[in-house]
Amino acid sequence: MPSSNLIPHHLIPAKMLSLDAFSQWLGIEILEVEKGRCKVAMTVRKEMLNSMNKAHGGISYSLADTAFGFAANTHGKYAVSIETSINHIEALNEGDYLTAESVIEKVGNKLGFNIVEVKRGDELVALFKGVVYRTSKDWE
Repeated sequence: MPSSNLIPHHLIPAKMLSLDAFSQWLGIEILEVEKGRCKVAMTVRKEMLNSMNKAHGGISYSLADTAFGFAANTHGKYAVSIETSINHIEALNEGDYLTAESVIEKVGNKLGFNIVEVKRGDELVALFKGVVYRTSKDWE
């Protein structure tokens, strides 16, 4: 019999964000949530810039990874990444407002496959791919 303490799928990303100090430091906000999909956003700040006065590559990676993780966990089970990669398409600047949306998902019994688009407005600036492993532990 399912536990009555299970979190509804659309509330799981907010719970995850409340426990994620790094994503909070990044200033990530959740824009949209559906089962298997999540869209998040943030603004690039000065302390996120590298020696070339551009956003460190880890910034767009971290935003995409957060969208990926939030989307993967909306199925109600703890899900952890086992492989990820990113293509940085455009350099990012201080003040850029970025969105990351998990746009494609293929769900298997234990593995999930996601593609995340990172955009500055309508411009694609990074493309992230991830594989997730779904555990048997429920989000409560």
